[in-house]
Amino acid sequence: MKLKQISWILIILATFTFGQNKKSDSTLVDLSSPNATIYTHLHFLQSDSYAPNLAAKTIYDLSKKEAAEKAIRLKKILDGKGLLVDFNKVPIDKDYIDSVGYTSYNRYVVFPDRMPAIYVEKINGNWYYSKETIAKIDDLYASVFPWYVEKVQDIVPVSGHYKVFGIEVWQFVALFILVLLAVVLCLTVKKITYFFLKKIQHQVTKNTSLAVDAVLKKLARPIALLSSVALLDKIFPALQFSLQVNTWVFLALNILQTVFWIYVFLKLVQVFVKIYDQFTQSTHSKLDDQLVPIVNNFLTGIVVVIGVFNILALLGVDTTAILAGATIGGLAFALASQDTVKNLIGTIMIFVDKPFHIADWIEAGEVVGTVEKVGFRSTRVRAADTSVYQIPNSKLSEIVINNKGLRLYRRYNTNLGLRYDTPPELIEAFVKGIREIIIAHPETRSDSYNVEFTGFGDSALLIMVNVYFKSLAWGVEQSSKHRLHIAIVKLAAAIGVDFAFPSTTVMIEQFPDKNTLLPKYNTKKDTIDQAIQKVLEEFSVNKPSTDEKRV
Repeated sequence: MKLKQISWILIILATFTFGQNKKSDSTLVDLSSPNATIYTHLHFLQSDSYAPNLAAKTIYDLSKKEAAEKAIRLKKILDGKGLLVDFNKVPIDKDYIDSVGYTSYNRYVVFPDRMPAIYVEKINGNWYYSKETIAKIDDLYASVFPWYVEKVQDIVPVSGHYKVFGIEVWQFVALFILVLLAVVLCLTVKKITYFFLKKIQHQVTKNTSLAVDAVLKKLARPIALLSSVALLDKIFPALQFSLQVNTWVFLALNILQTVFWIYVFLKLVQVFVKIYDQFTQSTHSKLDDQLVPIVNNFLTGIVVVIGVFNILALLGVDTTAILAGATIGGLAFALASQDTVKNLIGTIMIFVDKPFHIADWIEAGEVVGTVEKVGFRSTRVRAADTSVYQIPNSKLSEIVINNKGLRLYRRYNTNLGLRYDTPPELIEAFVKGIREIIIAHPETRSDSYNVEFTGFGDSALLIMVNVYFKSLAWGVEQSSKHRLHIAIVKLAAAIGVDFAFPSTTVMIEQFPDKNTLLPKYNTKKDTIDQAIQKVLEEFSVNKPSTDEKRV
C-alpha cells in the first residue's frame, strides 16, 4: 500500500515538474512581435542560455531537428558577417506592416542593406522567420563559411588552438596570410586595371593625353583597393572571430569600401572633365570652356554628398531625418535668397541658349564690352576702358543683348567731307582712289563695299565710305581702320583734294588789280592717275609687320 502511494506521489511530482518546465518554456518563447521573435532566436543560442530546441521555435513548419540546425546556422551567418541586432530599432508592434514598396506586408527585414533575404513575417498570428529566409539559409551559410573552413579546422594542430588575448594562434596566422593575399591582389589588379582603362580611353577619345593618363593611374588605385576589400569581406568570416570583433571589422571594411568608391567616382569625374576640356578646346565656342569648372564642381559635390550620406547610414545615423531637414532648410533658404536662385536659373538659361561666348563683344543695356567670365551668379564684362562690369545673370537673361561677336564681319561706315570748290574731276578721282585702296586692303572685303558721293552737307561735299572688316577682334579692326585712314589722307594729298571742316567763309571773288582767292586745282587726267597709282603702290608695299598687328 505504501509502495502504491509513493509511486503515485512520484508520478504527480514528475507530471507537475514537466508541466512547470513546459509552462516555463512556453513563457520564455515569445513570437508575438518581430522584436520578440528575433530576441527568442538569439537568446536561446547564447552560451549562458543555450537551448537550440527553443530557438528552433522561430522556424515555421520544420521538424525539431531540422529547425534547430537552421536556427544555429542562421545565428552563425549573422555572427560571421558581424551583424549585431539593435533591438531598440526592431518594432514591438504585433501588427507591424512593412510599407516599403507598392504593397504592404506583415514582415520586418532585419538588415535591409546587407542581408535583405533575412526577415520575419507574421504567420497564423505569430512571427516566424520567412519561408524565403529558411530556403536560403544553406546558401548563405555556404557563402559565409566556404567548404575549406572545415578543412582548415581539421588540419590545425592542437597548439594552434592556444589563445593569445582571447584569439587562437591559427586565427593570427590566417589573418596574416589573408592580409598578404590582399596586398598581392591589390598590386596585380592595379596594373591590369590601368592597362584596360588606358585602352578604353584610347578607343573613346582616339588620342593620348598625359593629363588623362595621370588621372587614370590614380583611378586604378582605388579600384585595386576595392578588390582587396572585397577579398577581406569574403574570407574574413571564415576566420571565425567573435561577433564583437566581426562587427567592428566589417564596419571598418564597409566604411573603407564607401570611401574607396567615393575616390573612384571622384577620379571618374576628373577623367570626364579632362576629356570634356579637350573637347571644348577643339570647338570654336569659348562658353563651353567656362562650363568645365562648373561641371567639375557640380559632379564633385554630388559624389561627396552621396558618399557622406552612405557613411552616416553605416554609422547608424537616420539619413531620412537628415534629408527631410535638409529639404525643409533648403526650401527656407531658397525663399530667403530668391535673387540667388533667379541668378542660378539665369546661368542655366545662358548656357542653354548661348546668347554669347567668352571673348565676344556685346552690348547689354548700358554695358558695352568683352565677355570675360560666366559664373554661377553673374557675368563679368570688361569695357573698352578696361573697367569691369558684373551683371547678374538673372538680369542678363532678360534684357536684349546685341552680340557683335557673332557678326560675320565688322561694318565701318563714315562720311568724308570735301571742300565745295573741289572740281568734279577730282571728286571722281578721289572716289575711284578710295575704292582701289579698299580692294587692295588685306583686312577688308573687296566684294562688298560702298564709296559714293552721297550729298551736300552744310560746309562739305559728302563722300560715304562703307566697308566690312574681316577680323572680328576689336584691336585688329582699329589697326585696319588706321591703315585705311592713312591711305585716304595720302590719296587726298597726292591728288590735291582738301577736306572741309565746319566754317563760315566770306568769298570776295575779285578786287581791282587783285588775283582771285579761289584755290587752283590740277585736273589733268594723267596727273591724277599717276598720283592714285603712286598711293596704291605705297599702300601695297607698306604692309604692317606681324609685330605691329594688334589683337
